[in-house]
Amino acid sequence: MDDVSLFVFGAGFAASAAIDALRSARPGARVSATTRDAGKLRLLASRGIHAHLFDGETPGATLLPDLERATHLLVSIGPDAKGDPALREHASHIEAARRLEWIGYYSTIGVYGDSGGDWIDETAPTPATNPRIARRLEAETLWSELANTKNIPLAIMRLAGIYGPGRSAFDKLRAGTAHRINKPGQVFNRIHTTDIGEMTARAALRQLGGVYNLTDDDPAPPQDVVAYAADLLGIDPPPEIPFETAQMSDMARSFYANTKRVSGGKIRKALGYELAYPDYRAGLEAILKTEGVRVPAND
Repeated sequence: MDDVSLFVFGAGFAASAAIDALRSARPGARVSATTRDAGKLRLLASRGIHAHLFDGETPGATLLPDLERATHLLVSIGPDAKGDPALREHASHIEAARRLEWIGYYSTIGVYGDSGGDWIDETAPTPATNPRIARRLEAETLWSELANTKNIPLAIMRLAGIYGPGRSAFDKLRAGTAHRINKPGQVFNRIHTTDIGEMTARAALRQLGGVYNLTDDDPAPPQDVVAYAADLLGIDPPPEIPFETAQMSDMARSFYANTKRVSGGKIRKALGYELAYPDYRAGLEAILKTEGVRVPAND
């Protein structure tokens, strides 16, 4: 365990937080990661990450040596219409990685069906309500089969709506792209990247296996989050728009198809972890503080 070597398929927003948390816990850890953006290679390298280009359409030309020496694998690439890119191009290499001790796979709480706003956990049904969700569930199954073949633990981590510094309601408000869409009774769970990173790193180092939800404790209407962020910035929130008349993409509209309150207690109990940001208010306030902006005192 002292010789930790993490390989990440997809060094995006959530995975970057996991890399930082793992390095904090194991300063000597070696980290390798892929990106589909050639312009990001230098940025990853500047962080001491062995960076590789992988577009998901052809095998990564330079990544095999790092993949073969990995002790921990984190997959943060979603499936496309042809399936899971990492498995499609590198399943045999992952199976042959002799040092691999743990796999983590980022999925989504979108795999759960509509609970009518009731609380659910990892035992809830996962109906394939649309092709995107069907592909995600198939990917979970295929990663489970690979982990079983190698006889190593797999942690399927189903993420709620991800936010953090640089990707929050503040950024949309400042860009003028924030909307307050009101669908009565609709609530979403969220999760701050700090909490994603910490739980992922701990799960990896403890070789935790199983299916887990990574969520906050306060599923809330999306329009309330935007209004709270606007209040913190001292600006007027955008007007509410009825869901029926809102202009949005098919993917965005699909997020409103189901309403549920998702529990994330299972993984926190397994890890003995308490959320740094148990609700969106704490998370948004922390983001402002990292920007050096004074957070208004509560009345």
